[in-house]
Amino acid sequence: MKKILVTGGAGFIGSHVVRQLVKAYPSYHIFNLDALTYAGNLDNIADVAFEPNYTFIKADIVDADGLEALFIKHQFDNVIHLAAESHVDRSIKDSTAFVQTNVIGTLNLLNAFKKMWQTNWEGKLFYHISTDEVYGSLGAEGLFTETTSYDPNSPYSASKASSDHFVRAFGETYGMPYIISNCSNNYGPNQFPEKLIPLFIQNCIDNKALPVYGDGKYTRDWLFVQDHAVAIDLIFHQGKLKSTYNIGGFNEWQNIDLVHLLCQIMDTKLNRKSGESAKLITYVTDRPGHDLRYAIDATKLNSELGWKPSVTFEQGLEQTIDWYLNNEKWLSRIKTGAYRMQTIESSE
Repeated sequence: MKKILVTGGAGFIGSHVVRQLVKAYPSYHIFNLDALTYAGNLDNIADVAFEPNYTFIKADIVDADGLEALFIKHQFDNVIHLAAESHVDRSIKDSTAFVQTNVIGTLNLLNAFKKMWQTNWEGKLFYHISTDEVYGSLGAEGLFTETTSYDPNSPYSASKASSDHFVRAFGETYGMPYIISNCSNNYGPNQFPEKLIPLFIQNCIDNKALPVYGDGKYTRDWLFVQDHAVAIDLIFHQGKLKSTYNIGGFNEWQNIDLVHLLCQIMDTKLNRKSGESAKLITYVTDRPGHDLRYAIDATKLNSELGWKPSVTFEQGLEQTIDWYLNNEKWLSRIKTGAYRMQTIESSE
């Protein structure tokens, strides 16, 4: 049985990847390693918690000795690395935590993986999940490709760029088999409500202000999280070693246009008059180093592996809103902090 370590599997994207792999590959054993920091939530993955090919391990990738002991104990064949601090605003307030988790944590994983398998790389893979923010900011034209030079502008993106470089360096220096993918903005079920879409859904429900940075014209490419999980599955199984793949939703939205669309859908779902939710929009002072535009060119992934998004942004956004409206208990446990009272240390 192939043993796959997924880091950050109780987080937003990681939980969808864990679910995808556990359900699709009963012959694999999926080990979900998560430190259960503020964004880690076992509620995200409760539906597969008792599957026979799933094990949860509460651990922190910053703990190098603990990681090495886990590799020795379980002999993980592959690593799919998603554990990361990811909120740009938090990185501006405290960059140290981002260096610790995103850089040192990744380095610890690489060292443990190398120490275990450096004399026998056959069948092994270190798959590192990264972000389009490492490329910096685009002007009005152009797209990020796999060969775009790195130009990070926030402590978060700088920490992710550093982790990408370490993964490549280990591949070139030690012959370690690796793949990197850089994704655009994810949205969908289970996203912690500090990010734009779940925050605004929650605020619409609660009739709270919808804070839009600057003039609201910052542009992002949006990727439905379940499509991302499918892409990761595909790249893990069919991607070329020592390659990078960009994963994007093929759709760009200015923040203010996205917010107006979200408000229109929320008005319908909440039986409000048209335009009611939009009255909650409030423009706030821009954050430092705010990148103007991100846009991913996912042509390589499409042409080499045949992946493309399964939903339009409008479809995905409506599905996302429906999920939050139908999962009030999940959202309530976030609001009250009850989800942090999880008592499961590990199931190994």
